[in-house]
Amino acid sequence: MTMRTACLTILAMLAFAANSLLCRLALKDGHIDAASFTALRIGSGALVLALVIRARGARPLAAGNWRSAWALFVYAAGFSTAYLGLSAATGALVLFGAVQATMIGYGLYAGERMTARQVAGLAIAAAGLTALLLPGLAAPSLPHALLMAIAGVAWGVYSLRAKGAGDPANATAGNFLRAAPMALALGLAWLPWSRIGSAGIAYALASGALASGLGYVIWYQALRGLNATTAASVQLCVPVLATLGGVLLLSEPLSWRLLYSAVAILGGLALVILGKARPRQG
Repeated sequence: MTMRTACLTILAMLAFAANSLLCRLALKDGHIDAASFTALRIGSGALVLALVIRARGARPLAAGNWRSAWALFVYAAGFSTAYLGLSAATGALVLFGAVQATMIGYGLYAGERMTARQVAGLAIAAAGLTALLLPGLAAPSLPHALLMAIAGVAWGVYSLRAKGAGDPANATAGNFLRAAPMALALGLAWLPWSRIGSAGIAYALASGALASGLGYVIWYQALRGLNATTAASVQLCVPVLATLGGVLLLSEPLSWRLLYSAVAILGGLALVILGKARPRQG
């Protein structure tokens, strides 16, 4: 890995973790409602990506499709609404676990066979997620956790559909532009109950334009210097960064329950990602 690729990868992971922190920061003190946050995030992300694609001499709507745009919208709406009741750390863990479970499940459906180490890793990750969500004083809100899981499944579907879709930056720009009217419609439908402060607008625009729009552009540049296993592995640091950010910047508590669950979930998924799957024979 070159120094340029390493720097781009670090910037992209920081951007992805920042999405959780910015969303939680905007919603936890009522700076903005979830629907308005979603509309501003998708809209500003679409604008930045369209400008980048235009600067490359391509048409922003030339790539992407409506099915992927719907998956993107479901992810963004579920993500924002879930953070009304989850800490940055818990939300990032549930999201990442659901994304990986979706992609692993599709791989099994497509004929992949897991090694013993991968099966053990999957069992450890599932046990960690179960321990995190079990009822108790430190348990997160189950409805909000389920919403984040739905967001993770949607993002997993979006990621699977992105494979083989041509230039990923062009496809992402097209999907964001198609998802923007959906997010706007959600924001308008929620307008009678909306609350929009200047701080909330700033957080939403930073999430959309910087952490999402530019974050994806940086990530796709980094991917050119990463193999598939490394690309999947480095994303394990995103929930860790979100946890550290939540503790240091949002003063969120770091319970033993969260810590043990995080180690189990991320450690188990690392075993799955680093294990070598076998294709189905015959």
